[in-house]
Amino acid sequence: MSVVAHRAVVTGTLSSRTRFSCRTLLLGCGIAFALLWIGMDVVASIVYEGYSYRDQTVSELSAIGAPTRPFWFALGSVWSALVIAFGVGVWQSAGPRRSFHLVAGLLIAYALITLAVGPFSSMHRREVLAAGGATLSDTLHLVVTGFGVLTFLLEIGFAATAFGTWFRFYSIATIAAMLVFGAITSFYAPEVQANEPTPWVGVYERINAYGYMLWIVVLAVMLWKKPFGRATSNSQFPTPKFQPIPIPNSQRRPR
Repeated sequence: MSVVAHRAVVTGTLSSRTRFSCRTLLLGCGIAFALLWIGMDVVASIVYEGYSYRDQTVSELSAIGAPTRPFWFALGSVWSALVIAFGVGVWQSAGPRRSFHLVAGLLIAYALITLAVGPFSSMHRREVLAAGGATLSDTLHLVVTGFGVLTFLLEIGFAATAFGTWFRFYSIATIAAMLVFGAITSFYAPEVQANEPTPWVGVYERINAYGYMLWIVVLAVMLWKKPFGRATSNSQFPTPKFQPIPIPNSQRRPR
């Protein structure tokens, strides 16, 4: 009687784990870019002498002629790269959900636009605007900013229904806050251009920006915990398959 041994042969596990690790890293870029942006804002606000974190807009940190402009754009390139990486991670986690494909596309599109036209779409400092020194760059700044706000709102809207009731209400609350405080911030535009005081405009604008960044962090964590893609489902770690391996005659025990 022949003796047959069985050895477990695991197929596909290594590649699946590699895909899982890559996706986790890409989703982690969402948390990284949110924290980086907030850090850029805080640090630039501190080192910009005379700048008011409470009473001035974030855009003034990267304004033409601002001392923090080189710092902002140096790290801004890193920020855009992280956004693109996160967009790829969202796409990999989306599976059949087209809404997340749209979210990924919006993330990547906005990051590419900021990389391409960011240096050419900055506002001038307030005193320059008040003196009539506005140029095409200031107009492009308004266009890019408006496009950014629109993409942020669409991202939240497309993903709102993905993770149950609590995430839907959280997303709706984030959208509502962005609309309210965005409208309040827009009322200050004439004062900014006229170099007039704008009390609390920095706080209102940062409620918008930080709220969006927090939403991105929550989205990254939820996609990591509950992806929709096939490559990241429980089936990526298959049950070991057992294949018979004949034992040579010299190793068989006599019966």
